[in-house]
This record gives sequence, structure tokens and C-alpha cells, in this order.
Amino acid sequence: MPSELRAISLADWITVVVLCFVNLINYMDRFTIAGVLTNIKDDFHITNDKSGLLQTAFILSYMVFAPLFGYLGDRYNRKVIMSSGVFLWCLTTFVGSYMKTYGWFLFFRALVGIGEASYSTIAPTIISDLFVKDVRSKMLALFYFAIPVGSGLGYIIGGETARITGHWQWGLRITPILGIVAILLLLTVVRDPIRGEREGGVHLTSTAWSRDIKELLKNSSFMLSTAGFTCVAFVTGALAWWAPTYLELGFKLLPNGMNVDPDDVSYKFGLIGMSSGLIGVPLGSTIAQKLRVYWHQADPLICAVGLLISAPLLFFAMITANTNPTLCYTLVFFGQLSLNLNWAIVADMLLYVVIPTRRSTAEAFQILIAHAFGDAGSPYLIGLISEGLKSLLLPAGVEGHSNAHDNQNIAVEFHSLQYAMFLTMFVEILGALFFFFTALYIQKDKALVDLAIADKYLDTKNNGQAETTPL
Repeated sequence: MPSELRAISLADWITVVVLCFVNLINYMDRFTIAGVLTNIKDDFHITNDKSGLLQTAFILSYMVFAPLFGYLGDRYNRKVIMSSGVFLWCLTTFVGSYMKTYGWFLFFRALVGIGEASYSTIAPTIISDLFVKDVRSKMLALFYFAIPVGSGLGYIIGGETARITGHWQWGLRITPILGIVAILLLLTVVRDPIRGEREGGVHLTSTAWSRDIKELLKNSSFMLSTAGFTCVAFVTGALAWWAPTYLELGFKLLPNGMNVDPDDVSYKFGLIGMSSGLIGVPLGSTIAQKLRVYWHQADPLICAVGLLISAPLLFFAMITANTNPTLCYTLVFFGQLSLNLNWAIVADMLLYVVIPTRRSTAEAFQILIAHAFGDAGSPYLIGLISEGLKSLLLPAGVEGHSNAHDNQNIAVEFHSLQYAMFLTMFVEILGALFFFFTALYIQKDKALVDLAIADKYLDTKNNGQAETTPL
């Protein structure tokens, strides 16, 4: 173990482990529904656009309430705020699983987003206050690989629980139980450090929220990386929601494909998501730590290249779903691995180009923008486009229940969803361009933060007391 990791106290290790555990079940909860989407569609008798709206409703409330938790997280006890949020999403997930109508189920999915916004906004800022430099990067990689791993577990738990119990609702009741454990751990063993504790920023004072927003809007690296991350959110949101359904439809078009088990597809897609995350997130962080020694612009460049690699891989994965399942799964794995390179890096960039007392607000702002223009709309948009394409692709006279008609309907469903999902390829290329532009400003903006913290420390040392003039 490297010397810098051996120097970490037991209390800080426990804090990181608990935060990673909560992040894991956080993303398990988000994507359990995607693992049983076919069952939900059949149970509520809904089409693709309404199916996508379930995720969109969740993301809308998630992003709308993120700024509120960002404001609170920069000023008040972060442990209490996070615990309250986890309790809210546990309660609403559990209650929502008993709803018998689509409208009420949609309502409770929206409420879940409020609770999850509190945790996702605040938790990374605790890590940023506990660690600096490469140690922080390593801890963020640990924290963020819980996203693809948790998402993959969500598919697996949703699909397997539905298969074992015969009711998809039971898959939604696993994470609330784990959430109660998470609340107890957050309140009892997590340490809430002073903001900027390890950077010499303990003398920094909070500024007005309007001042925070104005400064963030002027921060070129932050704004451009947020735009790039918005494209990542668009793609991951669309893939996470529709990929299992899309793969199931493609496999049904193969010879003897009508016996495809939806739960088996969700299980395998979940394993791919987990494995690509376990490799991709720490790989991206490790490459960044190695290359930034030589190139200060390495972080955004790695994100850009990852997106450019992912786009063709996912494109060919989509066009092989109805011809070669093994090749399709392989391409999905490498496409997601390339996409996962950026998770920890984007978080790291945000933390070192924003001063400590403004980071929760920055996290909230990034969540708001990334989800508003990213995965809040992409599941619904893809579903809406696919529904519109069906009328163009469906030949006259295929209605009925014969095998030929059923195969024709499946083919139309598959190709309409395929054409709609091609949109994600263009968005990946757009995201790469934003990260390339970020590389032009990242060195200057990081230096400004380091200078602001150093100047504040010197002012305090020279005056013999904490300076109260806000940055």
C-alpha cells in the first residue's frame, strides 16, 4: 500500500467506506426499475413514452431539489442533511412499490428523486475536505465506481427478485432495508470535516448564494466540463433505461429467439455494467494521476478521448443486437468501459477548480444542468421518438396475433428503438468537444483556486485572526 494511503486515519477510512456503501445502494435503487421495465409495462399497460417518463420524473425532482441541498450543504451539518435525504428516498421507494396505478407509481418515483438529491450533492464534498491531490483522486474513484456497480446490481436485483418471487415490486423493497442501515452508519460513524480542512482553507467564509452562482458561471473549466458531463448523463441515462429492453427485442428476432427471458437479459446487462464500472472508473482515475504529472490538461483530454472511443463501440453494439448476441455484449462492455473513464475525473476537476466553501453549490449546479439537459429527458425522448417511428415503420395489415404478425411487430419495435438510440452517438461526440474546450482553461482555473486559498491563509496568519472578507 502506498505511504499516502497508510497515513489515512481509521476514522477517515470508515467515512469513505460508508459513503461508498450509500452511493452503491443509491444507484441500485435508481436502476432496479430498469431491470424489470418489461414487467412494469405489462402490469400498468403503458407504452415506451410513459415508461421513459418514470425515469424522467425521478430525474426532474432530483435536479430541481439539488440546488437547495447544495446551499444547505455549504452551510449546515452535512450528516443530518444526508441522513434525512436517505430516509426520504427509502420511505418513498417502499411505499411506491405498493401502488396499483401508473399515476401514483409515477408520483412516488418523483419523490424518490428529492431524497437522492441530498446525498449525491453533498457526499463528494466530504471526501474533498478529507483528502487532497492523488489521494483525493483515488478516494473519488472508489466513490464513483459505486455508480456503475450499483446500477448493475440494480438490474440484477430487480430481475432476479422478480423471477424468484413472481412479483417485480419486491425488487424495489430491497434497497429501503439497506437504506436504514445506511442512515444509522451516517449518523454514528461518518466524520463531517471542516470545509477545506486539508487544503488550508479552514479560514474561508461562505459567500451569498447569488455570489456563488455568479462566480461559477464565470468559471470556464467548470461550465465546459459540466456541458461535457451533461452529454455523458444523456447517453448513460438513455442506455441504462432502454438497453435491456432493446437487447431483449433484438434477441427475439434471432432463430428460436421467442424464448428469450427478460430477467436473464437484465442479469447479463447488469453484470456488464458492474464489470465495466469496476474496471473503467479506477482505470480513468489511474491514467489521469499518471498523465497529469506531464500534462496539466490530461483530465479533460482523457474524458474526451473516452467518449470518442465509446461512440463507435456502442454504435456497432446496437446494429449487432439482432445478429450476434456475444459480439453485441462484448461491444457494450467496452463501450461502457470507455464511458466510465470519466466519472471520477469529472468529479475531481470540479473539486479543484472551485473553492471549498462553494463546492456543494457547484455539485448541485452541475447536477441541475447535467440532468436537466441530460438524463432527465433522454429516456422519455428516446421513448417518444421510437413511438413516432413505429407509425412509419409498421406496414399496413400487420395487426393480429399470428406468429408472422408478432414477429413483424417485434421487428418494428426493435428498429424504431434502434433508430431513436442512434441519437446517443451524436451526443457523445458533442460531449468530447466540450471536454476538449475544457482543456484550454483547466490549468488557469486550478491555479486561481490554489492562489485564493493560499492568499486567504497568509492574510489570516499575518493578521493573527480569521479574515472575514469573503472571496
